[in-house]
Amino acid sequence: MATRIANAESRIKGEIPSSMRAVVYRGVNDLRLETVPVPAIGPGELLVKVATCGVCGTDLKKIHTGSHTAPRIFGHEMAGTVVRVGEGAADFAVGERVVVHHHVPCGECYYCRKQTFAQCPVYKKVGATAGFEPSGGGFSEYIRVMDWIVANRGVAPIPGGVPFEQAAFLEPVNTVLKAVKLLNLAADETVLVIGQGPIGVMLAALARRSRARVLTSDLYPERHAIAAKFGLDEPIDAGRENVVERAFAATDGRGADAVILAVGGTALIQTAMDAVRPGGKVMLFAQTQHEKANFDPGAVCMDEKTLLGSYSASAAILDEVTGLVFGGYRNGFDLTQLISHRFPLERAVEAIQVACHPTAASMKIMIEPVPGAGRE
Repeated sequence: MATRIANAESRIKGEIPSSMRAVVYRGVNDLRLETVPVPAIGPGELLVKVATCGVCGTDLKKIHTGSHTAPRIFGHEMAGTVVRVGEGAADFAVGERVVVHHHVPCGECYYCRKQTFAQCPVYKKVGATAGFEPSGGGFSEYIRVMDWIVANRGVAPIPGGVPFEQAAFLEPVNTVLKAVKLLNLAADETVLVIGQGPIGVMLAALARRSRARVLTSDLYPERHAIAAKFGLDEPIDAGRENVVERAFAATDGRGADAVILAVGGTALIQTAMDAVRPGGKVMLFAQTQHEKANFDPGAVCMDEKTLLGSYSASAAILDEVTGLVFGGYRNGFDLTQLISHRFPLERAVEAIQVACHPTAASMKIMIEPVPGAGRE
């Protein structure tokens, strides 16, 4: 292995530049395409050349709210090629295609023992960076993957035949499957998924795999057309139909057994609570900001409706998610169908603006430092 790595590194020696392009966050809603140094790596670390990186809603939240200090380089739904291997990272070789996770849990703390991995202090650290305070770094040409990420299953090799942009969905699919599993759906149940953006479609598609009946709600018929490619065939046009009434009509007047809210903010929480049956569950998936929300506490107490949340990924389902994403590309779970826009890095600021202002025509936005590389 050591000889193979050394030989491979010698072949690319001189091909890695000293500087690179990156989208640098300089303050609230202030993003700039800049030239920054290519990160140096240490023992046990990897340098990965980014092929593609998805724009995530959590990236947008950080950019809009100023929740993180500047400067930073965001982007965490990333896949690329190993171009440099630090001493001791013997499981990887130059030229290997990989997905990089920017978080991994310690596996030992109280939260890990309870499988609430997103609350683990180690998980809250970020172990992938393109410079400045580690923040993922995927909106750049190269990222440094730190040793504890490499050593703890935070780097996943991509099988041949699976394009980078399908592989880049590994982390978001993990977050989605975690949420669906928390609902413990049964085959005789009906699920309503409110919102059919990329996350909403994935939530609905994975809920359908539980054999539950799935209703999907969105304002845009164009999004329902994309959802239909994943077998989601009971759309509700939220611009013309009453979502709560449709949920009741589909369930003999009971209401949905579960409602998944895949739209940010608090405006639709009451709609979700109204649409779920007594004893049912409402999953908050996109409510990632702390704010006040109004709902009827009597519905939780007397109607025994459960309000729960799910955030980030689960280490307990890594293998299942890997099989689902990599195996699904040619087997009914082609996530590249969710991609509406692909932007080169030079237009990454524009890409993020498109993601900030979703329309009927916009779904998943991908940034490719080398145009077309994501489809390889």
